[in-house]
Amino acid sequence: MREQLFRVSLIHSNQKQAVSFLKETGEASITMICFFRRESMLEIKDLTVEVGGRRVLNNVNLSVLPGSTSVLFGPNGSGKSTLLSTIMGLGNYKVVKGQILFNDVDITHMPINERARLGIGLMSQRPPNLSGVNLYDIIKVSSRGKVDPKKLASKLNMENFLSRDVNVGFSGGEIKRSELLQLAAQDPCLFMLDEPESGVDLESVERVGTMVHDLISGGRCAGKREESGKSALVITHTGQILDYIEADRGYVLCDGTITCTGNPRELLKDIRTKGYEECIKCRLIEMN
Repeated sequence: MREQLFRVSLIHSNQKQAVSFLKETGEASITMICFFRRESMLEIKDLTVEVGGRRVLNNVNLSVLPGSTSVLFGPNGSGKSTLLSTIMGLGNYKVVKGQILFNDVDITHMPINERARLGIGLMSQRPPNLSGVNLYDIIKVSSRGKVDPKKLASKLNMENFLSRDVNVGFSGGEIKRSELLQLAAQDPCLFMLDEPESGVDLESVERVGTMVHDLISGGRCAGKREESGKSALVITHTGQILDYIEADRGYVLCDGTITCTGNPRELLKDIRTKGYEECIKCRLIEMN
């Protein structure tokens, strides 16, 4: 009996429906290969950003698939934090070209609160001190009253911090844990983490890394992405956070431009042995 080969392209990423489709249309003698098109949860297209007339991001293209984690490497001052702030809608960053899509919705010029409502959460590298606002109240607001702050804090060993003003007098590790606690209360579909391991001691790195792992890997997203789970875009300078998370795709950002993409652990290995200068050289060669 002659064997036939079919390529089936499906619009949706629902694997169960795909398998069902193949069973309904196939025979025992037919071999089928199914190529699933996984739509990006976050997709950045040719993003160019300026601050005060100075270009800080140039034609950035980046995507994060549903249920996956992308990692962004880069030297200090390369534009990594600027990119996350632009995605979140923070600061005086002017998008002069390109798009930011979240679950196929154009959020390029959307207000911050609407982006958060859609399911985007940001952990800042250097969050401000909030005198007069305690952590308990912030958790209540972040969760829209759906979470008991005491129960959530107990899971993360943060019960003793609930009555304290947010970040006031906190150590580096405590600030990171406070930020992660607030993200857990918000429960977004996309976690954006700006150097979660920076500014903390070795003991805190392990605790923070474990918290990040549990947040990203736990739970599912509401709505049409229910079966895809959480996604994350993580900035790292040292690469230590890769000891605690499963990373799927890596990007290197230098001078506001994506210079390399690939396996995040392989990229980190090259960065540690050759430095970021090699990425910049590669980019210059491509341009010439």
